Amino acid sequence: MTLQDPFPETDMPDGRIYVGGEFRVGTGEEITSYFPADMRINRVMRGAGTADAALALERAQAAAMAPAWRNLLPHQRASYLYEIAEALARNADRIAWIQTRDTGKTLMETRALAQSAAATFRYYAAVVETREEAITPARGPYMTLSCYEPVGVVCAITPWNSPIASDAQKVAPALAAGNAVVLKTATWTPLVALEFARIIDTTSLPKGLFSVLPGSGEIVGEYLVNHPMVRRISFTGGTRVGHAIALHAAKRMIPVSLELGGKSPTIVFADADQDVAIAGILYGIFSSSGQSCVAGSRLFIHEDIYESFLERFVRAAKGLKVGHPFVPQTQVGPLVHAAHLRTVEGWVEKARKAGGDILAGGRRPEGSMYDAGIYYQPTVISGLPNASEACREEIFGPVLTVQKFSNIGEVIALANDNPYALACGIWTRDNVQAMQVGRRITTGTVWINTYKQFSISTPFGGEKESGMGREKGLQGLLSYMRQKSYYIGMSEIPHPWAAS
Repeated sequence: MTLQDPFPETDMPDGRIYVGGEFRVGTGEEITSYFPADMRINRVMRGAGTADAALALERAQAAAMAPAWRNLLPHQRASYLYEIAEALARNADRIAWIQTRDTGKTLMETRALAQSAAATFRYYAAVVETREEAITPARGPYMTLSCYEPVGVVCAITPWNSPIASDAQKVAPALAAGNAVVLKTATWTPLVALEFARIIDTTSLPKGLFSVLPGSGEIVGEYLVNHPMVRRISFTGGTRVGHAIALHAAKRMIPVSLELGGKSPTIVFADADQDVAIAGILYGIFSSSGQSCVAGSRLFIHEDIYESFLERFVRAAKGLKVGHPFVPQTQVGPLVHAAHLRTVEGWVEKARKAGGDILAGGRRPEGSMYDAGIYYQPTVISGLPNASEACREEIFGPVLTVQKFSNIGEVIALANDNPYALACGIWTRDNVQAMQVGRRITTGTVWINTYKQFSISTPFGGEKESGMGREKGLQGLLSYMRQKSYYIGMSEIPHPWAAS
């Protein structure tokens, strides 16, 4: 199937990385960006190397310490973020196209992500402009203040699945807090972050405060997290890498936030509105082709409705439109990379061998329109115990496991019996029951009669192996600052201890 790109090929970013306000050819390994829908090459480029990272940090440190940035009043810093927000909004269609070409996400989704990035900068501009310091209750003849200051240079590391949204959620609050940011992006999806850099470069943000380094995690990422100039690390990605970064941060005694993997349960009680639940669960697991940390990948259905609900759900899953991301009707686009497709296929084969019943999907779609791309059908698997690998490990693809439960205590135990704890979905007309269940499930986010809805004003993060710390909201700003207390003496009487 041949479709016309919304933009000409010549509009693709040229592949130069962005180092401290300057576009330059990287000194690292070669990176090839593919369009997952048909495996066309978007761009072959040189990624960042350690020399690029060293220069980015040097310029970031100088820019962060410069009085022209460090001494800005909050409303003055906010003006830069408003300017970036407007530039992102003006370029939203182009950002969306590049992200679709880079990741395979549908244009409908990437347009929303581009607008979300603009809204994130707009929100943090408002937050930093209106945030108040605190005068704390005095306990003696003095005034006490609690104030926040920038940490300096921030290393932000983002994943390949939703780069522009993840980038904005780290860069906007870090800049709003008065820091400089070195952004290390994934090698599978380097182009949208470079477009992000191009847009920021057109604004009046002082040069050096922002860099984009697509490159190897083992080389560039390792260099950044160990460098003494980096005073805070923010990482979104896999749990194994998150553990390693946490160790590096602990050795250097610097703050770190980790948004890691998920294996989120979604629970359907017998009284649920089944139409609402089916639509929400389909969206929660199969949108983004399941490549989402919060994907509702474990479905628990009450025994009273198990057979009828599952039958309806499987029929709906089979009816989802798998197709080219430029087609408006497409609901499930391609996976991001051929290597990732093989990983997803491997997980499904393991589930099949373990006794899982493949109720839907379980293979690549057939037809000439799929032959060149990296597609996989929405997959539903039943018949596996909660201890099975497919029910415990993050597959990060369009794969859902289904189990039956009989009572609240049982489903809470099943939901909590997992190393991950990022999100949860609850489907019931009984809001009291929903809140009671939500409070007993260990997780960072609970959705009730909805799923995968986000607000930049609401903190987000996980528990257990899903990470530590929070992004978004006021907390997301304060996490990029250090707190300092002041005591201002108000007495003219000398301290009695010094009396002769």
